[in-house]
Amino acid sequence: MKRSLFLIATVFALAACNNIPDKNMVDIQGIDSSLKPGDNFFMYVNRKWYDTAQIPPSQSGVGAYMFMNYPQRLRLQGILDSVSKSSNADGSIEQKLGDFYASGMDTNTINKRGYDPVKPILARIDSITNVASLIQFVANEAKAYNNSVIGFYVGADNKNSSLNIAHLYQTGIGLPDRDYYFNTDPSTLSIQQAYKTYLSKLFELTGIDTATATKNAGIVYNIDKQLAASHKTNIELRDINANYNKMAVAALAKRQPDIGWPNVLDELGAKTDSIDVAQPAYYDKLNTALKTIPINDWKIYLKAYSLNNYADILSKPFTDAAFEFNKVLSGQAVQKARGEIIANVIDQSLGEALGQLYVKKYFSEDAKKRALELVNNLQKAFAARVDKLDWMSDSTKEKAKEKLFAITKKIGYPDKWRDYSNVTTAKNKYFENVVAAASNNYQYQLAKLNKAVDKSEWFTTPSTVTAYNNPSANEIVFPAAILQPPYFDNNADDALNYGGIGMVIGHEMTHTFDDQGAQFDKDGNVKNWWTKEDYDKFKAKTQQVIDLYNTFTVLDTVHIKGAMTVGENTADISGVAVAYDAFKMTKEGHDTTKIGGFTPDQRFFISVARIWRVKMKDEFMRLWANNNPHSLPMWRVNGPLMNNPHFYDAFNVQPGDKMYLPEKDRIYIW
Repeated sequence: MKRSLFLIATVFALAACNNIPDKNMVDIQGIDSSLKPGDNFFMYVNRKWYDTAQIPPSQSGVGAYMFMNYPQRLRLQGILDSVSKSSNADGSIEQKLGDFYASGMDTNTINKRGYDPVKPILARIDSITNVASLIQFVANEAKAYNNSVIGFYVGADNKNSSLNIAHLYQTGIGLPDRDYYFNTDPSTLSIQQAYKTYLSKLFELTGIDTATATKNAGIVYNIDKQLAASHKTNIELRDINANYNKMAVAALAKRQPDIGWPNVLDELGAKTDSIDVAQPAYYDKLNTALKTIPINDWKIYLKAYSLNNYADILSKPFTDAAFEFNKVLSGQAVQKARGEIIANVIDQSLGEALGQLYVKKYFSEDAKKRALELVNNLQKAFAARVDKLDWMSDSTKEKAKEKLFAITKKIGYPDKWRDYSNVTTAKNKYFENVVAAASNNYQYQLAKLNKAVDKSEWFTTPSTVTAYNNPSANEIVFPAAILQPPYFDNNADDALNYGGIGMVIGHEMTHTFDDQGAQFDKDGNVKNWWTKEDYDKFKAKTQQVIDLYNTFTVLDTVHIKGAMTVGENTADISGVAVAYDAFKMTKEGHDTTKIGGFTPDQRFFISVARIWRVKMKDEFMRLWANNNPHSLPMWRVNGPLMNNPHFYDAFNVQPGDKMYLPEKDRIYIW
């Protein structure tokens, strides 16, 4: 099933190392000494690798960061291949995972079925006669995550973080973002055309003639564009308060009568008298569109969305069509290996079941212990930096430190694993297995409605190379998969580990105090804890971040969007600074002994550059720059280091160097 290209979760890392092992065990190679460190430090450290690295045809990039999930999926594939060939007790996680994997690998059966699995869904669409039955279909399908015009989920209330409530968000478009429908540059126009071609192909694969399929694609695109016009931009979505609009269901029903919210919520199984509508303008537009767009056009739209949603789990012609569209978006040359695809689907569908087997095979409890030690060290360093801030009053400093030390730290894997006993899988029914897991995930989410938030819950899998900060729970989370090189290495000295995983821990910690996180109190509620003067100074500093990153060019006329990436850039700048201070608390941090020709301070900054060692296709870089709240890897290195005085000292950066910023222009927030 389709997943969002960019999940609302930050991709990072962590681990700890207090004792310096044999310093000769980890050497730094590949430095391009023909480059000045102060001109482009990312390339100084990585260019030899960058110029020779080959992006696998099945990938859109290679290296560290999110692309480490490629070898991770190969590990998961190995686990799944093993359990699929074993004799497992019925109902065990090994049986569920093994049969799920076997069903996905059985392409002969999948191809023979064609699009038979979705024919009942298409038939239900054909039976729609009016707006009420249309909305009933939409709500019913959402329970299996066949989403179209209604975006519903259950999560913490921003103003009462101990309680889970119902939320609605803008949706209903097939391209990654609203701007893809309105921008007219050549790259966007080619994506628009590829999307229309894809929609047309989906209809043709169900037996519709080419002319009608093309006409249908135009109808779908037109509805998309109407809905997209009501969407907030990626930058507008960063405004916490503007995207929180809790209202009574009765009031919402009166405001948008044609949607029929009481019936929608009843169909969703959501018993509630209030709901947070993050982007009301979208649902205002939907309410109008339900009246102005003919029912037959809506039926065509719903067929396209259902086919698109399930294309990846249908027969080869459908997966090929979906890939051809994705190729234009991401630049990926060939489809991923089948085993990698199915491993990824299962990780998303039954992630904590698979995570149990992953942790058992690959995760070191020593890494978990050392990671916690490093997190604690950075927490102390962060507190010391707060004490030294020259722009913040003492009263706000005390509240900042209260929030800092109230952070919950989750490392490795959950304390309690999810129960998947309600999920049944079979070896010859891949489509049904995916839908069963999706339906179970929906019911798992729904069961939380109007109940206390479970503070132990994780929102990523242990096998994913990622980490995140959840402001509504005031927590930072580091899965097992991130505790490996280049982020953390037991054989490395403290300089490399603090510059690697330490920088990422500092980044996640800083999210507690970025432009969004700073609006949450220590308990995870959106509540002001600042003096007005302090908050005005803070906003002025974040504006500096926006202004600086707006100047960075990605490709030709494509720039980093400073306002969209300000939270991540703030976390990068301060993450490096906090990690450096924590490094100076270690024995090696006070030493000057060179290892491999580099001082400890130089090795620290080299490690910062190594953890973002990534090479991407141009198409994927454009997609990233337009949609991802993180800056691209090169600027996750050069941007923070331009603002770090210790980097200037370590590499003798001087006026005239391309990365040089006058001291008065350097950004110092946390």
